[in-house]
Amino acid sequence: MFSSRAVIRAAGLRASSNVQISRSATQGSLRTYAAAAAAPSAQNSRPPVALYGVDGTYANALYTASAKTSSLDQVSKALSTLGEVFKKDPKLTTVLNAPTLTVSDKRQIVQELQRVAGVDKGDILKNFLTTLAENNRLGLLAGVVEKFGTLISAHKGEIELNITSAQELDNKTIQRIEKAVAKSEFSQGKKLKIVTKVNPDVLGGLIVELGDRTIDLSVSSKINRLNKALTDAL
Repeated sequence: MFSSRAVIRAAGLRASSNVQISRSATQGSLRTYAAAAAAPSAQNSRPPVALYGVDGTYANALYTASAKTSSLDQVSKALSTLGEVFKKDPKLTTVLNAPTLTVSDKRQIVQELQRVAGVDKGDILKNFLTTLAENNRLGLLAGVVEKFGTLISAHKGEIELNITSAQELDNKTIQRIEKAVAKSEFSQGKKLKIVTKVNPDVLGGLIVELGDRTIDLSVSSKINRLNKALTDAL
């Protein structure tokens, strides 16, 4: 099973120089990567929504390359599989960010990620992971996975319903929330894609996000409002 421990064993805690990649060099490699496949249509391969941040830039590049080779569904499934790995092992991102990873370490990590992800038509995922490794960006993979999911949802006409809680929710609770939101005007009649997140900092309650709308019912939010009210009153 691929995990942070497996990566640590592969790296053997060997030291290596932490080569810094310039922003222009990174963008150049992304453009080269995204243009590697022959495009049936530039319009069809364009990301459906705008994403920001470095992980968003990489997600856009992967989407474009996948669309050009008609591999969106395949790549989406592969990244979903990798996403589950990150959920089960939160320490994995920290390990992938380690400056002690050598070129050999990264090569082994890419091979293991490929194995876990499964079928890779046209080596789209392999080339992408290799690009991340060469640019010292493997630590961004979890963010890329999440943002690629956003692109796929938009491509399918879905809208993401993000539910954040202090502890993992049971299926019955998730279904109740989904049903309530689906009946509201905010769903716009679109199919909902449920994304659950666990964040102990919310203490209790829920934070529900749908598009650009956020409903904060968390205990931490209530405490913050109470603290502000007390501060303003003094």
